[in-house]
Amino acid sequence: MKNKIITRAVFAGFCFLLVSCNTKKEENVVIDLKQVKKEIQAKENEYAATYNAGQLKEIGYYADDAITFYQNRPPLIGKEARYEFLKSDLANNTNIISFETKEVFVSRDGNMVLEVGYYKVTDSTKTPINTGNYMSYFEKRDGKYVCVRDMSASDGLVE
Repeated sequence: MKNKIITRAVFAGFCFLLVSCNTKKEENVVIDLKQVKKEIQAKENEYAATYNAGQLKEIGYYADDAITFYQNRPPLIGKEARYEFLKSDLANNTNIISFETKEVFVSRDGNMVLEVGYYKVTDSTKTPINTGNYMSYFEKRDGKYVCVRDMSASDGLVE
């Protein structure tokens, strides 16, 4: 009797494990972190070049539903809000911004990337006036990464 109970308990436990485990084989996706980092850095460079040139053109950096968080400002929600912000910011700005992708964290399937980076703002004499860190979250849409969330934190004014 005791053996039957133990046998049934072991069998029930085995069945439970079979049902709860994912029996579907996952495809092994090989992610080239250096390539992803290079691709994200290229997007940052394109964005900085467009901003520094004082242009407001479609660069494919932000998704239509992107949300941007700046320190001490309300969030910018959507491309239209970002466009209006850039328009007002570029009107009287001669500063130069640059971005450096420090690290990327890629999902197993390669469809999501968290970027950690550093930015620097310099004046027309190339003197740093502001620096900080930022994080951006990218999703792959239509085969290309687009930023859906980003936030930056200023380290302060450089004296």
